[in-house]
Parts: sequence; structure tokens; C-alpha cells
Amino acid sequence: MNVQVIAAPAGRLIWASAALPGSTHDLTAARTHQIIDALTSAKVMTFADKAYQGARGSIRTPFKRHRYRLNLSA
Repeated sequence: MNVQVIAAPAGRLIWASAALPGSTHDLTAARTHQIIDALTSAKVMTFADKAYQGARGSIRTPFKRHRYRLNLSA
């Protein structure tokens, strides 16, 4: 099951989505339930894990670390 949850910073449950199949990617589930648009329209700054990279709007995710670094000084 994939259930999307919105919680307050202290952990209090604010909203939970209907369940989708477990194979559904988190970002796809958020878009299906229109969570991203709702949070952006309400101007709610939201912090999410790396599964939500590319969500845009008011969703903030950690930076993706690149496996290999280019050595530009050589």
C-alpha cells in the first residue's frame, strides 16, 4: 500500500490519502492525489524525502549527491 501523509512539524497527523497499490511511486501518488498543487496553492513550504525530487512547487527535497565528481582542475 502507498498512503501519502501530511503531518505537522511535531508529527501530528493532518491528512492521509486513500491507499494506492504499493508499486505506485511516491511522487506519482502525490500527483494523483493533487497534494503538490494543494500545498503550493496554500503557500505551505513542505519538506519531503528524495522520492519527491522533481515535484516543484513548494516541495523541498534534499540534494541528490552525485556518485562521481568531475575533477575540473586537471
